[in-house]
Amino acid sequence: ACSNCRAEEVHTNTNNNTNNTNNAQTNGTNNTNTTNDGASQNNTNATAEEPKKDETSGSGTWVMKNFSKIRATERKYYGETFEILGMKWNILLFPNGNDVDQLSIYLNVPEPRTLPQGWSRNISFSLEVVCQTDPRLSIRREATHRFTELEVDWGFTSFMQLVKLLDPRSGFIKDDKMIVNIEIEKLPEPQYPGSMYSYWNYDSKKETGYVGLQNQGATCYMNSLLQAFYHVGAFRKAVYSLPTENDLPTKSIPLALQRIFYRLQFGDQSVGTKELTKSFGWTRVDSFTQHDVQELNRVLCDNLQGKMKGTKAEGTIERLLQGKLKNFIKCINVNYESTRTEEFFDLSLNVKGCKSLIDSFNNYVETELLDGDNKYQAEGHGLQAARKGCEFMNFPPILHLQLKRFEYDPMKDAMVKVNDRYEFPETLELDKFLAEDAEKSTPQRYHLHGVLVHSGDVHGGHYYAFIKPTSKPEWFKFDDERVSKATLQQVTSDNFGGEEEYNYKFQGRTLTSIHKRYANAYMLVYYRES
Repeated sequence: ACSNCRAEEVHTNTNNNTNNTNNAQTNGTNNTNTTNDGASQNNTNATAEEPKKDETSGSGTWVMKNFSKIRATERKYYGETFEILGMKWNILLFPNGNDVDQLSIYLNVPEPRTLPQGWSRNISFSLEVVCQTDPRLSIRREATHRFTELEVDWGFTSFMQLVKLLDPRSGFIKDDKMIVNIEIEKLPEPQYPGSMYSYWNYDSKKETGYVGLQNQGATCYMNSLLQAFYHVGAFRKAVYSLPTENDLPTKSIPLALQRIFYRLQFGDQSVGTKELTKSFGWTRVDSFTQHDVQELNRVLCDNLQGKMKGTKAEGTIERLLQGKLKNFIKCINVNYESTRTEEFFDLSLNVKGCKSLIDSFNNYVETELLDGDNKYQAEGHGLQAARKGCEFMNFPPILHLQLKRFEYDPMKDAMVKVNDRYEFPETLELDKFLAEDAEKSTPQRYHLHGVLVHSGDVHGGHYYAFIKPTSKPEWFKFDDERVSKATLQQVTSDNFGGEEEYNYKFQGRTLTSIHKRYANAYMLVYYRES
C-alpha cells in the first residue's frame, strides 16, 4: 500500500478495522490501561514544548522503553498521550510492521469518541526515529493531513526497514529504547459559510474545477500518469475519436480510457479505474502491486497507436509524443561514420552524478571514446579509434522525461532510490542539443506542465502529480481522489530532493540533524512553446 496512509488502510475489511482501531484508542489513552490488543502504555514517556500564544507549530519527543518486549507481545502499540499546540496526540506503532516488513508508525488522535461531530484539524507533521549514536543519521518523514472524527490516524506504513531498525550497529534502538521526535504545524482552515469544513466534505470539483481518481490499493502511480495524459487536450480529443462502439470497457483499453476521461471532464466525484485495470488483464492482486510507470506509459501508447490505425486519429501519438535521435560511431583517423536513427516516446535521464536537468541532457549526448582493446571494426578500414554517441534530430511537442530515481547499487547488490538534489527549470531550452543536420526552424523552448512525484523509498511509497492544466500560471496537486491548489515552490524546489536541516529539542537541548528529502520528482512533462 502507499506509504502515507491510515493505519488500517492495508487491510481489506476497512470498516471493521476502523471500528476496532477506534475502540482500541478509546480504551488505551490512560497510561495504566491497555488497548484491545493488550498493548500496555506503561513503558513510554512523552514530552512536549509549552506552546506560546498564537504559535502555529510545536514539537515533542516520545521515548518508547522495553522495545524488544513490546515487539514480542504486541501487534500494535499506542504511546502515551502528549499535548502539542493545545491538542492531545499519541503515536500508534506497529513494531513488526502493518503487514509489511517495515516499521509502521502513525500520528494519532486519542479518545475519538469524545470529539464533537464535524471536528477537524488540518496539519502538517513530521515523525522522526532518532539515531541515538549519531542524530545526523535519524530518519524523518513528513505528511499533510486533515484529521477528523472519522479519520484520527495518519502516517507511514513503510517508515523504515525493520532489518535496519533492529540492527544493533544502526543506533536506532539503544538500551532497549526507541526515540521518536514529533513536529506539528497548523495549516489554515478554509471557511465556508453555513457549513462545518472537514476532510470528508471537501469538494475537489468545487474548490478547483477538477476531480481525482480513486486508488484501488497501489494504483496511485497509474492515477498520476492518467491525469498527466488527460490534461493534454489534443491527446484527450484523439482518445474520444476512437471507434469503440463494439467494445467492452473491461476488454478494451481505449474504451475504458474514454469513459475515465469523460467522467474526469464532466463528473463531480472522483472516478474509478477498475474497468481500465481489468482491460490490462490485471487481477485484484495486480492492483495492490506498484508497476513501473515508464512501462505503463508505453503499454498505453502502443495500444492506442494500434487502435488509431485507419482512423482520423491515426498518427496522433507520434505527432504529440514522438521524438527522434541519431546514434553514431565516427572514426577519428579515417573518413567513416555509422549512423542509426530511432524514435522515442520518453527519455530516461540519469539523476546520479547530475545536479540538474541540463546536466542530464549533457550526460545523455556525451560521447564515448572507443580505443585500445575497444576499437571499432569499421567496414573497409579494420579496427579504428572512434567516438560513439547520440544526438537529437527533433524533440516532440510534449516531452516526457523519466528521471532515474531508482537504480541498481552493485555495492549493496540491491535496487536503491537516488534522493540526491536534482533541479529542473520552469523553462527548458534544448536547441543546443539538436544535431547539426537537424531541422531547426522551430525553437526548442519548453515550459513545465507536469511533475510526477514519488514519496518514499525503493520498498514502497506514494505517487502524486502536480499539473498546470492550462497556459495560466495555476498549479494543482492531483493526489488520487483529492485535487487541491498548489504553489510553485511545492511544484519545483520541494521536489528537487537532496537534504534539509531540521532543528528539534531533546532533553532540554536544541539539536540539528540533516535529513534526506524522500519526496522528489521522478517524471517531468514539458510542453513546447510553439
